[in-house]
Amino acid sequence: MKAPRFSLCAAALAAALLAACSSGSPRPEPAKLQAIDPVIDVSQAWAAKLGSTVNFPLQPQVLGNRVVLAADDGTVAEFDAANGQRLWSANAGDALTAGVGSDGHTSAVVTRSNQVVALAEGRVLWKHKLGTQSYTAPLVAGGRVFVLGADRSLTALDGRTGARLWRADRQAEPLVLRQSGVLLAVGNTLVAGLSGRLAGVDPDTGASRWEVPLAAARGVNDVEKLVDLVGPVSRQGSVICARAFQAAVGCVDAASGKLLWSKPAKGDAGVRGNEQSLFGAESDGQLVAWKAATGERIWSTKELLWRRLTAPLALGRSIIVGDEEGWLHMLSREDGSPVNRLKTDGSPIAAAPVAAGGALVAVTRSGGVFAFRPD
Repeated sequence: MKAPRFSLCAAALAAALLAACSSGSPRPEPAKLQAIDPVIDVSQAWAAKLGSTVNFPLQPQVLGNRVVLAADDGTVAEFDAANGQRLWSANAGDALTAGVGSDGHTSAVVTRSNQVVALAEGRVLWKHKLGTQSYTAPLVAGGRVFVLGADRSLTALDGRTGARLWRADRQAEPLVLRQSGVLLAVGNTLVAGLSGRLAGVDPDTGASRWEVPLAAARGVNDVEKLVDLVGPVSRQGSVICARAFQAAVGCVDAASGKLLWSKPAKGDAGVRGNEQSLFGAESDGQLVAWKAATGERIWSTKELLWRRLTAPLALGRSIIVGDEEGWLHMLSREDGSPVNRLKTDGSPIAAAPVAAGGALVAVTRSGGVFAFRPD
């Protein structure tokens, strides 16, 4: 199988607008931050260092009170989110392109040499060579490790040995995004983002169960046709809501394989939400809230324009997004008004923040790990 082709423009898409990448247009200046009076009092609970930078598409893995993180140099570490204690640390032996997935016992990452590496309790269990690159954290579930390739292939590996159980191939496309795609389990169905479609797959065989388009390719050239689904996603029961890069936001019932709704949206980072609302940042930094049931827009705010926002975290009465200057912005879930602003180390927030152990946890590009807790 031939490896997918990558352009310099495709490599930059994770951090910039598609339009800016293709045209070379300068990005507008980020919005100036206005002084705010905190409505919710929050303070830093602890901080740690991963030991290396984080410039690959990291997906922090939350396991109850624990969080598993990874860094560029192959470091994989598990922290107690309640107090910041490092429970174990290991190294995959190579720089990473994707990670980290975990079921609480086995954690998995993908290296620059296209190796899936499984680790547990500070040691490497096995390695498996892929035939393609991957930018999406492996899914570790049911004693198996599932991998979504950049060529949109799906591979299932034995969680104990790394032996390949099956592989499902699809037609590769000229351009792909070097950012996290969509891969999760819903009941006994493996759900993956394949181009602009959300697909349900039999985890035992790789056979397709259903496919639902969230967005269709548009335009005439390869760049304009790019409609990959990007993570993270919002899941409520069997309902999965996701973003198609620079095209749409929509929700699918994974139990029936039915599209519930899809709305045009111009964003490059995933979405998150709760049973009532879905939240996401557009590529220009506009934050938007949609009704989870219908896709009707509830509110939007332009307070953070052009600040290169992460996907949001819906937590209590707030939604939290990170920006390129290391700020975590807390906004009201009801109307998007600012309720607090938390500073980290000044480097960009590397991944969508997560909640674990009663704390808000964020990772920066310089490898800083910061946890905050309400006073």
